[in-house]
Amino acid sequence: MFRFPQGPWVASNDCANYTNSTGANVQFRKPRKNPPPEVVAEAAVEATQRQLDRPTADEIYEQVSRNARHELDRPAIALAISGVAGGITMGLTALSVSIVVGTLGPSTTSRFIAQIFYPMGFIAVILGRAQLFTENTLYPVALMLAERRHLWTTLRLWAIVLPSNVLGAFLFALLAVRTGGLRPEYVNAMVVFGKEASNVNDSHVFWSAVIAGWIIALVAWLVSGSHSITGSVMLIWLLAFIVGLDRIAHCVASSGEIFAAVLQHQVATSRYFEWLLFAVLGNITGGVMIVTLLEYGQVKGGEQEGHGFPR
Repeated sequence: MFRFPQGPWVASNDCANYTNSTGANVQFRKPRKNPPPEVVAEAAVEATQRQLDRPTADEIYEQVSRNARHELDRPAIALAISGVAGGITMGLTALSVSIVVGTLGPSTTSRFIAQIFYPMGFIAVILGRAQLFTENTLYPVALMLAERRHLWTTLRLWAIVLPSNVLGAFLFALLAVRTGGLRPEYVNAMVVFGKEASNVNDSHVFWSAVIAGWIIALVAWLVSGSHSITGSVMLIWLLAFIVGLDRIAHCVASSGEIFAAVLQHQVATSRYFEWLLFAVLGNITGGVMIVTLLEYGQVKGGEQEGHGFPR
């Protein structure tokens, strides 16, 4: 029958050692002790509290940086497919607004009600993690400023995602206008919105696009700090609603409506690309200059000055 050896023993954290009669070192693992229930409960409370606490600016910035690295590392074909999907999905914005106005009529009240549904495309694209150009004015640029590199990979990302988003918007407009899938009054409402978006001067397009770029990049920043899907939906809806309320120029969301007008021969193709140029420049300016630099300065500027306060 086995007898537990009597020694000499040397205790360690997880095991006990002894030397047998032949001089060989033999090791026995000691049974682990479970932590007391009160310790487990305290740790669970602390973990829950960390989830409920409002994240600091540093924590949001780290999440933004992780998102940026992931996007910059993706293959070109994956970015392109995701960009086309994002452009098509953004058509939900034009579709929702047009259905409401086409159903209720072109009154001021019906237009206001329609804008409640304007954020639909943004919610679907952002939560579905499809590529959206105006989100990418935040993520990679924030990482580029922090690490002083990634310029060419950021330009590569933009060069793939923007044309893919525009192609997706065109495919949505083609589906909405040329297939007979929508009732004529809905198509007419969409065309009217497209004409209104394009029939403004270039200065107005640029500066309204600056506002839109600021708001949507701010959405991306806030969603990165959100702990829940419900919270993310509310953030996207509240801020995108402002974009729709004043019909601010967004290079992807507005493209579906303007393409509908182009396909119906209500807007010249050359005018669309002129509009797109100023909308893209404005969206980049709003996203990069207003959001990224301010948030970068808030986080990294404080670190450089040696501030240790939670932000």
